[in-house]
Amino acid sequence: MTISTPKPLLPTAGVPFLAHQLARAGAAGITRIVFATSYRAEMFEAAFGDEAYGVELVYVDEPRPLGTGGAIRNAAQALRGREDDPVLVLNGDILSGHSIPDQVAMHLKADAAVTLHLSEVDDPSRFGCVPTDDAGRVTAFLEKTNNPVTNRINAGSYVFRRSVIDTIPFNEVVSVERETFPALIASGQTVMGFVDPQYWLDVGTPSAFVRGSCDLVLGRLDSPALPGPTGPVLALEGANVSPRAVVTAGTVVGADATIEAGSTVSGSVLFDEAVVAKGAWVRNSVLGRGARVASGAMLDGAILGDGAVVGPGNELGDGLRLWPGIELPPTAVRFSSDV
Repeated sequence: MTISTPKPLLPTAGVPFLAHQLARAGAAGITRIVFATSYRAEMFEAAFGDEAYGVELVYVDEPRPLGTGGAIRNAAQALRGREDDPVLVLNGDILSGHSIPDQVAMHLKADAAVTLHLSEVDDPSRFGCVPTDDAGRVTAFLEKTNNPVTNRINAGSYVFRRSVIDTIPFNEVVSVERETFPALIASGQTVMGFVDPQYWLDVGTPSAFVRGSCDLVLGRLDSPALPGPTGPVLALEGANVSPRAVVTAGTVVGADATIEAGSTVSGSVLFDEAVVAKGAWVRNSVLGRGARVASGAMLDGAILGDGAVVGPGNELGDGLRLWPGIELPPTAVRFSSDV
């Protein structure tokens, strides 16, 4: 999916993923955002221009990978304001319903160096683990430990004091998770943890990407960028969905995409011009632009690249990914990710 499009620009509930972050930031009172871009940087400005959702947009390219801290420091070249002003930093692959104004308010009240948004998850071992004291002050920052001491994890939204960003070495590879945050804590500076139980999802995997898109369509997370009402299906302009097809669970049908009669599509994302033919069955999957699923084929948790074709009789199991432009001929063989 990301061969031709950076992950933050993938169509998610009918618009580029970042549109949901921009719209929520604008609704929270943010008026200016600096994009830290790298891979296919020119596509971001082409997608959003100089303004979107009431927010002025500025673009700063990262000429080589600088890590999370280096990227923030590089983008800070375009920041305005005073050294004590708060600077909100958003991770480009996070869907979150947390209150940005409340996070900023905590930061200002505590006069913190940094305030981290924390989310509580069932399996914290997959994320940075962040314990806090009774006052909400962060006591440690533990990157992906097998024995987490808390289920509160780094949720990828930070409020920095501007002067703290300026201490990050310029044009050097720096990780805020492994270097900046632990150093601030060790030096006794105030690092706060803002815990908010609202919707949160890291869309770093294909299955999470599908889930996030469906959750937006179903209204589990509010987004001012959603290009239509919430419901079981979001059909974009020019989409052709047969009334004799069954389409459910937050499926997105892209512009000029087609779902033919007798087919079933559940909890999936169809990019523009994709086709699900008569009698096909698609669940929890992604169909890239112009991809086609033939009659009688079945997909469950599969990812089709742009222009890929699944011929009749094929069954693609959970996790299988089909390269762009590849065509599977008619068959009676089932494919899955473990073979």
